[in-house]
Amino acid sequence: MGNGDVTTDVSPQDGGHGQPVQAPPPDLPLDFEGFYLGHQEFFHDFAEIHLGSRRTAEQVVHQVFLEILGGWDELLQQGDLEQQTLAVLHRGVTRRLEEDGRPPAFLINGPIAKNLEAVRSQLELNSSASGLYEAILELPTRQFTVIVLRHLLGYPTRRIARYMGLDTRTVDYHGRKGKERLRIRLGLPAAPGKNKKAGQ
Repeated sequence: MGNGDVTTDVSPQDGGHGQPVQAPPPDLPLDFEGFYLGHQEFFHDFAEIHLGSRRTAEQVVHQVFLEILGGWDELLQQGDLEQQTLAVLHRGVTRRLEEDGRPPAFLINGPIAKNLEAVRSQLELNSSASGLYEAILELPTRQFTVIVLRHLLGYPTRRIARYMGLDTRTVDYHGRKGKERLRIRLGLPAAPGKNKKAGQ
């Protein structure tokens, strides 16, 4: 990251390695180029925390952007661009994990595993609760993304809102709903005072 004006060539000729170049190919749609420049850091961070390797993340994100580019016009017509492209990213990361036959880096990478423990605290979950990662995986796409970006990557709400194309209040809403789903999924009681507040 931190490439500044150096961008990654998303043309297929580079063999999928995402080598840095000084400018994107001239035939890219301007709106796609803007999307790419605005989202590449987020996409790489998201992929790396799952895959545990920056190089692997770059390879996967390269393919993800190629897939998005291939269906760009259709994606624009469908609307909800952020949601659609997040789904492509999520599929790309999941596909690579399945191909490699290994669990996500959440579980096997020491620093990330420690971060996952911190997530338990942030989400007010009992430290003995098992299956947190699996429960996170089962969240709807927007709730999953907010939980991962906020609690695993430490992104502030405004940054998450920008990447997801949402209002900050909507991000907070998905974060609350995600935490609620996790508690239910893990069979944990609501934190003190939550039930009373919810019933008002």
